Amino acid sequence: MLVKNWMSKKVITVGPDESMQDAIYILQEQNIKILPVMDKKKIVGIITDRDLKKASPSDATTLDMHELLFLISKIKVRDLMKKQVYIANPDDTVEEAAAVLLEKKISGVPVVDENNRLLGIITRSDIFRVLISLTGMGKKGVQFAIRIKDMPGPINEVRELIHEYGARTASILSSWDNAPPDYLNIYFRVYRIDRQKLPLLLDKIKEKGTLLYMVDHREDKRTVYEL
Repeated sequence: MLVKNWMSKKVITVGPDESMQDAIYILQEQNIKILPVMDKKKIVGIITDRDLKKASPSDATTLDMHELLFLISKIKVRDLMKKQVYIANPDDTVEEAAAVLLEKKISGVPVVDENNRLLGIITRSDIFRVLISLTGMGKKGVQFAIRIKDMPGPINEVRELIHEYGARTASILSSWDNAPPDYLNIYFRVYRIDRQKLPLLLDKIKEKGTLLYMVDHREDKRTVYEL
């Protein structure tokens, strides 16, 4: 999952000499939270809705509306922008980009090529799209988690059971997190499963490992077996 396949290619930017008022308008009009600041086709900074909120006059101010508008029209983007810009490369993995957003507590990063040319931007919303795609959430269906021994075989055996009961596999994810040593937590999302066959399928799956939970998104039913 590479950044270039998930980034937003339409990037709204702002110039360093544009006013704070212009930046606020762009963010609100485009319903975005982050603006790369461009000067002669080069990224010179980044400004976010958080930066603008911090710089906005307090509700307790005694200035009237005309004075407020005059004030924010005089403040320039270059006065508020962050000059240290974290970036991503198009061939970075989405996970690498997500780690930067999490570590730096930011909402997005510009994507640039080897010549520092702006190609796109990847934001938390894009990361959420990846998560939904990876987990097969768009197909709804049924998700269940099973804890199994970390060894060849069990995952394929569970998948074969799913197919035997007429269902299809939308996604399979695995993680060692929150699992005992030498065990894996496996997360299956299946669809086209007959509701009457679902309990029988789950009983068969229990023979392969420890069933942790089941969520039927079609009827919003959830059962937690063991965590």
